[in-house]
Amino acid sequence: MHRLVASDTSAEKLHPSHESTGVVQMRVKSANSPYDRHSQSKSMILSDNPKVIEPISRHRRNHSQHNLTLSEFISPLEQMVIKEGYLLKAKIADGGKKLRKNWTSSWLVLTGQKIEFYKESKQPAVANLKAGYKPEWADLCGAHIEWTKEKSSKKNVFQITTASGNEVLLQSDIDFIILDWFNAIKNAIDRLPKEKSNMSRNNEFKIPRSSSSELMSSFEAESKEPKAENRRSLIFRLNYSISDTTDRNRVKSRLKKFINRRPSLKTLQEKGIIKDQVFGSSLHKVCEYDGSTVPKFVKMCIKAVEERGLDVDGIYRVSGNLAMIQKLRFVVNHEEKLNLDDSQWEDIHVVTGALKMFFRELPEPLFPYCFFEQFVEAIKIQDNNNRVKSIKDLAQKLPRPNYDTMKILFEHLQKIAAKENMNLMSHQSLGIVFGPTLLRPEKETGSMAVHLLYQNQIVELMLSEYSKIFGSEKD
Repeated sequence: MHRLVASDTSAEKLHPSHESTGVVQMRVKSANSPYDRHSQSKSMILSDNPKVIEPISRHRRNHSQHNLTLSEFISPLEQMVIKEGYLLKAKIADGGKKLRKNWTSSWLVLTGQKIEFYKESKQPAVANLKAGYKPEWADLCGAHIEWTKEKSSKKNVFQITTASGNEVLLQSDIDFIILDWFNAIKNAIDRLPKEKSNMSRNNEFKIPRSSSSELMSSFEAESKEPKAENRRSLIFRLNYSISDTTDRNRVKSRLKKFINRRPSLKTLQEKGIIKDQVFGSSLHKVCEYDGSTVPKFVKMCIKAVEERGLDVDGIYRVSGNLAMIQKLRFVVNHEEKLNLDDSQWEDIHVVTGALKMFFRELPEPLFPYCFFEQFVEAIKIQDNNNRVKSIKDLAQKLPRPNYDTMKILFEHLQKIAAKENMNLMSHQSLGIVFGPTLLRPEKETGSMAVHLLYQNQIVELMLSEYSKIFGSEKD
């Protein structure tokens, strides 16, 4: 026994680290590194000699005493770290079963075949050293990735749907970071086969330790004719399933009759049972209902912010409590009276979040779709005077509700920028916040990052040149 220990020790001296002999080397960050927790994203550039984490080998003598898991057969490509960094994550389905959405900050590690989720950036390096630790992960083989707006009120959200029915939302407020992650994950999915092999369909597979005689005896026992009581229970289950199917068909037919008899949405609106909602309705309908060219809710939010939010650090940039924002949205849609001075709305970030959500949920943005390309072409003009004049001419061609709402909103944002020394919100910062919210193309194209740049620049220019653009109007 002492000789075996000595041989193992000498082997460790010859090979002091598993990482030094592998093709992929695990990167363990120092605890004193200032970039451990504050780095937003970190990508690994693949070199000519990619390093791979070598799986921890087991003593040959002990192989018969352990169940072999799938992790022992993972190829070096599957363990290659392509990208890692912080994102907001929300798992909304597990194996097809819907889950309650709960956003959490996670450290993502993207490899050749999967994404692993950790709470801390130091965790991936240390976790692999802990025996039995299994981080949460998503298999990319056969997965689908797409941008989604209806799943969350947050901006820059995309969804990953795995072949096993898991659904994960990922989000970041920084546009270039989320775009970089989307492209990296999509490229990883495209490199993998569309369907999973039989081995990868299971998280792990085990080699049974039963002898061949035991396997044969169990097979013979299963192949014998079932007993009389088992046959009776089988007949009972068959009869039960037939009656259950009949009941379900009866319920379906009743539901179809009820749906066919129910009144239309237009009829319910004419009778006043269902009222037009503020959020999600077109700007023209909201203004027509309010009897004004500017929505009443927009005026109320602007008034509240100017009374108690001009000096707040990060106003419009800091996100409010989403549950309270949704509650305010419900009150606006279903109640006639709204008092933003109520104590439940004392957090001004809830008011600003609801105002941004109102503009984000318009079926057509404040800058109509048909004007998007024209505004983009105008912002490309090199001469500043001609650029401002072109933007002004386009603004005055907008429908009256769009122009009047835009003028009041931009006048309000001018007051925000005037107190930049206190709230740290400049014209550029406000352009980054409101650009994608107020101005977007009808169909997303491959030049999404370029569009984001122009959207921000258009709003920033209209704020900095507000007096020239909105100073005098054409009759």
